[in-house]
Amino acid sequence: MNNNKFKNIIMANIGTTYLGLKLKSPVIVGSSSLTASLDNIKKYETAGAGAVVLKSLFEEQILREAASLDINDYPEASDYLNNYLRDNTVDTYLNQIREVKKTALIPIIASINCVKGGDWTAFASKIEEAGADALELNIFFMPETRTQTAQEIEQQYLATAAEVVKAVSVPVAVKISNHFTNPLNIINELYYRGVKGVIMFNRFYEPDINIEKMELGSSDVLSNHVEMRGTQRWIAKASAKIPLVDYAASTGIESGESVVKMLLAGAKAVQVCSAIYKGGGSIIKYMNDFVNEWMVRHGYRETSEFIGKMNLTNVQDSLGYERAQFMKYFSSYK
Repeated sequence: MNNNKFKNIIMANIGTTYLGLKLKSPVIVGSSSLTASLDNIKKYETAGAGAVVLKSLFEEQILREAASLDINDYPEASDYLNNYLRDNTVDTYLNQIREVKKTALIPIIASINCVKGGDWTAFASKIEEAGADALELNIFFMPETRTQTAQEIEQQYLATAAEVVKAVSVPVAVKISNHFTNPLNIINELYYRGVKGVIMFNRFYEPDINIEKMELGSSDVLSNHVEMRGTQRWIAKASAKIPLVDYAASTGIESGESVVKMLLAGAKAVQVCSAIYKGGGSIIKYMNDFVNEWMVRHGYRETSEFIGKMNLTNVQDSLGYERAQFMKYFSSYK
């Protein structure tokens, strides 16, 4: 950024409001190992992050660790140790929230990775008591049988979200999958159950086959900028159709330009993770600087002046978001 060029211009306010929280920047550090330590969180705060989503408390991890205890011959001992392990894991997470809130000045969003409902209602209440400013539910139910219907799976999502919303007073956001037939319907149903925000989209573990070793492993865990295109489309549609929900864009956000694109599409904030793994925490400052420079160049003082300006309602060629096939373009492509 050329400081001389803008030294006589009032600098833009790149802050935003997400889940009712005032953020000094639209850039949120997403849930990952990056946000598992206080030192890292303070570093991202200094770099200009608007908020941080803590590393998820994984329900399936707790259940798997408990199941590994081979004490089936002693049911009472098994129950005791299972409950102890679960509670101890939760207590560690709660203590982390308390420690972070003592020093961090930016909003701290807790994260729960759910595979089913039930105990998470109680966990969510404890997370609120520990001081989290908001709660993000990372929900994904893998189909288990050929007879299980899409409607049954969707009802699990909605029921889990509804249980947690009733249990807490802090705002709840849900990180959804892009595998739904109609994400707009799911978002609409979440809204009517009290969910304040939706993160689009969840990025899943993708298995990969090693054809030489004949082993099952994982594909690349880091996202790239190409993956933001689907998110951009659906945020542009969702922010127009269900405007009372706050949207955060996730997956493929790697530059200041991609931040601006997502805000124009209708996101209130973006979540970054892979970009930090690749380029370090300083990428947050570069993103913020770009957003600021772009706003000044286009005459915007506040992000609210342009958030959603390019969503489905506000663009002239709305079919650009609706079109799903390449046929028109490939027919004349040379």
